[in-house]
Amino acid sequence: MPTIQDIMQTMEYGPAPEGTAEVTAWLAAHPVIPHYINGKFPKPEGPLAEVLNPATDAVLAQVALGTEAEVEAATRAARAAFPKWSALPGHARAQYLYALARHIQKRERFLSVLETMDNGKTIRESRDIDLPLVARHFYHHAGWAELLETEFPAHQPLGVCGQIIPWNFPLLMLAWKLAPALAAGNTVVLKPADLTPLSAFAFAQICVEVGLPPGVVNIVQGDGATGARIAGHPQIDKLAFTGSTEVGRILRRQTAGSGKKLSLELGGKSPFIVFEDADLDAAVEGVVDAIWFNQGEVCCAGSRILVQEGVAPRFFAKLTARMQTLRVGDPLDKTMDVGAIVSRKQLARIDALLQQGVAEGATFHRAPAALPAQGAFCTPGFFTGTAPAHTVSQTEIFGPVATTLTFRTPDEAVTLANDSRYGLSASIWSENVTRVIDIAAKVKAGVVWINATNLFDAGAPFGGFRESGFGREGGRAGMLEYLAPKARPGKPRPAPALPLTVAPCPDAATRPAIDITAKLYIGGKQARADSGQSYTVLGRAGAIGQAALANRKDARNAVEAAAKASGWGGITAHNRAQVLYFLAENLAQRRDEVTAALAATGASPKPEAELDASLRRIFWYAAQADKFDGAVTATKSNHVTLTVNEPFGTLAVICPDEAPLLSLLSLILPALAMGNRVVAVAAQSHPLIAAKLYQVLETSDLPAGVVNLLTGERDALAKTLAEHDDVAALWYHGSPDGVALVESSSAGNLKPVWAEGTLRDWLDPAQGQGADFLRRATQIKTIWLPYGA
Repeated sequence: MPTIQDIMQTMEYGPAPEGTAEVTAWLAAHPVIPHYINGKFPKPEGPLAEVLNPATDAVLAQVALGTEAEVEAATRAARAAFPKWSALPGHARAQYLYALARHIQKRERFLSVLETMDNGKTIRESRDIDLPLVARHFYHHAGWAELLETEFPAHQPLGVCGQIIPWNFPLLMLAWKLAPALAAGNTVVLKPADLTPLSAFAFAQICVEVGLPPGVVNIVQGDGATGARIAGHPQIDKLAFTGSTEVGRILRRQTAGSGKKLSLELGGKSPFIVFEDADLDAAVEGVVDAIWFNQGEVCCAGSRILVQEGVAPRFFAKLTARMQTLRVGDPLDKTMDVGAIVSRKQLARIDALLQQGVAEGATFHRAPAALPAQGAFCTPGFFTGTAPAHTVSQTEIFGPVATTLTFRTPDEAVTLANDSRYGLSASIWSENVTRVIDIAAKVKAGVVWINATNLFDAGAPFGGFRESGFGREGGRAGMLEYLAPKARPGKPRPAPALPLTVAPCPDAATRPAIDITAKLYIGGKQARADSGQSYTVLGRAGAIGQAALANRKDARNAVEAAAKASGWGGITAHNRAQVLYFLAENLAQRRDEVTAALAATGASPKPEAELDASLRRIFWYAAQADKFDGAVTATKSNHVTLTVNEPFGTLAVICPDEAPLLSLLSLILPALAMGNRVVAVAAQSHPLIAAKLYQVLETSDLPAGVVNLLTGERDALAKTLAEHDDVAALWYHGSPDGVALVESSSAGNLKPVWAEGTLRDWLDPAQGQGADFLRRATQIKTIWLPYGA
């Protein structure tokens, strides 16, 4: 046996196993993991599947795979429990959430060991990272439940929430989703991953222990088929999913037109950017946390390491040396750095990608750690010689392997960082504070860590851009995902009253002496439709003119023009406000002309009132341009955590027939105020109002391409814009059938879609304007800055 003196010389680790007796006894008492429905644990009706310890291949238990009948029972229980739970005072719900947090803390060791045995992650990570964060989320959201009535006075819970969580952070993802849903007054049907169901079952027992009312939380175990049953259930009002982008697309299509609120936290291929003035030793330790933490099974893992050329040789030498010390093995041994991959199937997927990376010409550098003979273990490492187009550079490996590239200039670093269909997170390493803030603003990622990585807190919104999904978890933004504005539901919006007719119309109304040709407005210029067609517009007195019939090419031209106007988002909010005020001034000068045009449509019962409301709306959004702020969030010590409201970029707006001027402005203005560029499809039945408006835009100092106006078939243009990869977000106010169309069409690129198929009273400020419009015109970027010592 080595002496202490020997150990101090060799610095070798001795075994430090964590005891498993309590968990083993608990598993022996529960050989089948059941569902938790309406406060009880009914005997499973469906088939069973084995739950394996990935580090040993030992069978831990069997898990029930939820049937359609069991999903129905859980949803019915949640629906029955909703009225009483949502009617409880916020203080009462806060007490339940507080109790859950306390009881989790009382069993931290038990739950940590259980999580490690089930998932394969190291006990140090389960014990020191996951479980404290689980408790933190319930504590944090107990506070939101207490403050709900004062902090969200015009909001209400959604109803029954379906939640589908992944296998990489089983209990933590449960907490991320359950805590805000319960705090907001919703009830829940949750499905854990079939590979890691154990901690959810233990949590269900804690729910019983704290006396949570039956039906408030229901847990249906199962596989993808069970998840699909939950997602497709007509009594589910909100669906929250964390998992792969491919499944996210399926869920987007499955829920299209259903009215379900949807939030998706999907895949990532996050850049880890190291500049020449970075603390290289700290950055190397950052890589350890970025890609080798949790075996790389982290959606926001820093899996693309980008290093400035001047320091690349030194950095990679340091990284190689650090990799020599990594310990891979029994995750219950407290001295291990890397545990087991969650399953042999996932390990095989990782191995196949590694082989493909080598086949495409990259070199794989492996840690020298010896792998255990048994279990699903993967050697940590990183690639060199990868190119941006290589499969391993674009595909999420979801294992302890990073790719590497070098860059020369900051602009090149940003280009490489954004060369991904994902946009979940980024990590930036530099001692130059001006540089890191500049890069943080340019990187397309929902979370940015400065000289750090993988920092999380319940108070900091977490979520991605682009194909990493939409919606946020944590903080105020996370609460809003489980609330809805208190608004009077309108009647379903009918299809456009005007059929598109391009043939000559002999019963035309009185026309001006010189015929007017209404065009499209693209890139600051009036443009003829690519189709070469116009369609007849009907008004109160019959045909009142023709409007250009835009097609797919016109929509693409408008998106390209908007992309070129990117400077609009970079000017100050004050300057954007001045342009909007000038827009109001110029519209007021054309008051008689525009009022007459509104009257001619027959769609505006009070044309003067609609014009006055339009002017007020312009003023309101001009005022909001520099007042809709982000926040500094209280999270971890020695950090300032910023939540910044960023514009999407190009935002498409599909306008309804009612109030053709006011609805068009009500949808364009919040997007402009927040720095977006807009491609708007005007009211199909009353498009000539848009022709009046572009004459106002031309004289209002609005840069070319910031607003582009199309006229034509509403749903055909909406589908084109929903499918367009360069349209970052889309608002649709049309028919219920159109809602289903645009939501389904957006699944390819997973852009955020705000789609409504019900009528609004646009003259009512409570329905036609407000903070909800501004929130939908922005995406939150969370930036973690070191602060203090």
